Amino acid sequence: MTKRQPSSRAKLLLLALLFFGPVGVAMWGYYMSGGWRPAGQTEHGDLVYPASPLPEFRFPAPEGGELTLKNMQGMWTLLYIDGWDCDTGCVDALYNTRQIRTALGKDMDRVQRVFLVNGPCCELRDLGQEHPDLNVAWLDGADRPVFIKVLPGYEDADPLISGRIYLVDPLGNLMMSYGSRSEAKGILSDLKKLLKLSHIG
Repeated sequence: MTKRQPSSRAKLLLLALLFFGPVGVAMWGYYMSGGWRPAGQTEHGDLVYPASPLPEFRFPAPEGGELTLKNMQGMWTLLYIDGWDCDTGCVDALYNTRQIRTALGKDMDRVQRVFLVNGPCCELRDLGQEHPDLNVAWLDGADRPVFIKVLPGYEDADPLISGRIYLVDPLGNLMMSYGSRSEAKGILSDLKKLLKLSHIG
């Protein structure tokens, strides 16, 4: 019996290593290795880490009002930035954000859409009719440079013409960014999870 004891212990240790070893490696990778995540992560966009607080700003709105940081707080915001001419990519992005918000059902009132127009003040074709819930303002004035500085850059692309959709939390923090080729259902999936977990906005 005494001769078999070391062998039994070795088997027990081997079994424990087989069962708990992968868990230990995963936990080390998640918490200790500088932000490593497995390939199957649930986010469909790019996480802005750490989240970037938007600066105080005032941008003029087409009908004489203005958009401020206070307007962006208290709700989740899908933010889109593009030129005044609003080409095909812009039309698609605005359509997608509208469909995403509508698909949230009872939670849609927790989300707003903002379109910052980068360019001279011009008439935007049928924007009010197609997007009555869209908040529009001109990315213009003294606060423009400090606002642009907060926007994350990807592959040296100009954030003002990259066609990205940004997600801003109810505290005014820029936290997610979605590329121009991101699927609406992926953004919707992320937003649903955030709204489910969030106790703000």
